[in-house]
Amino acid sequence: MTSKEEAFMNHFDLKSVPGTDWRDMPPDERKRALFNKQKDLLDTFLSHGAIDRRQYEKSLSCMAEKMGIELN
Repeated sequence: MTSKEEAFMNHFDLKSVPGTDWRDMPPDERKRALFNKQKDLLDTFLSHGAIDRRQYEKSLSCMAEKMGIELN
């Protein structure tokens, strides 16, 4: 793992997820895991009323586009 990848994982606290060894995970799986973690955060914001449905949809689609992930 490069120092850039290590800094990225530390920034997004990917090592803190129990039962996951992020260093052995292929880059595409790490990207998907990060996307899922960020989506969970958006879900929390929506469920607590911190953002409305329109903002949620916009944020989710922008995040997916920037990360190169297709939404179903």
